[in-house]
Amino acid sequence: MKIVFHGDNARNFRDGFEAMLAGAHDIVELSDALAGEGERDHFRTADVIVGIRLDASMPRPERLRLYHAPSAGTDMIDRSLLPAGAALCNCFGHEHAIAEYVMTALLLRHVPIPEADRRLRQGDWSYWAGRPTGLRTELGGSTIGLLGFGHIGKAIAERAKAFGMRVSVANRSPVAAGPLVDKAYRLNDLAAFMASADVIVVSLPLLPETAGLVGRAALAAMRPDALIVNVGRGPVIDEAALYEALDSRRIGGAIIDTWYRYPTAEEPGPAPGHLAFQDLGNIVMTPHMSGWTTGTIRRRMQTIADNIRRLAQGEPFMNRA
Repeated sequence: MKIVFHGDNARNFRDGFEAMLAGAHDIVELSDALAGEGERDHFRTADVIVGIRLDASMPRPERLRLYHAPSAGTDMIDRSLLPAGAALCNCFGHEHAIAEYVMTALLLRHVPIPEADRRLRQGDWSYWAGRPTGLRTELGGSTIGLLGFGHIGKAIAERAKAFGMRVSVANRSPVAAGPLVDKAYRLNDLAAFMASADVIVVSLPLLPETAGLVGRAALAAMRPDALIVNVGRGPVIDEAALYEALDSRRIGGAIIDTWYRYPTAEEPGPAPGHLAFQDLGNIVMTPHMSGWTTGTIRRRMQTIADNIRRLAQGEPFMNRA
């Protein structure tokens, strides 16, 4: 089969890929712009494409049998351009890394090790046990609200429970209370869910029904000192509503990893929002890094290789999107 890795993102999953495959295949790397000699023809004649974007500016992949996103999101892939019979699959494997990111970000708010280190180097013993200036809060005494209870939400819940946290969940499909969930809500009861926790973690995918779901009303329902974390997709939280809630200090703060603007060839270093989040003092900003680990790469490569094997052997695919 001809297997095409399209673009810089897909090439992250290229090194060592042959070792995961059975049999010999023609593997081709293509640029994002498909501007090199013969690249558009390779794209057109691929049996498998690994990539994150398919739109009308690209050649129609006439022989395609499998389009495999090396990511969970497929919102940049126009399904109408897939030939009849071609499968669209995605990858997970990032939930462990994202859960570690979330717990690290929360722990640092309760256990300020970098700040204590900085002060002690200057002879400042403010955090010394026995001094009132050193008293800290504990993560285990708080409630975490998980907006979305898929792979990411479940991985976070497991770790939150290990710290003794209470867990509330709001999800598109019903979730029953159990060992990982103390209280569950439906999305039509979003205000009550938003009020239920000290930390709200958004991990929903971006779909027509989730875009702007967390708007002014939802943010207004949060506890005044509560924190919101976004590791799903930026536009699930309305940008203007989030900025206003932070700027007015209506909520306690935010940790945002997924954004409203991203680098492009024309603008490689943009601000991540249309509004000046970088000027706010109650937000921690990271550049969509929460799931990006060597473990994520390895697990996703294996998923792609397994699905190519399934294609060759006529078996059902995993992770049909």
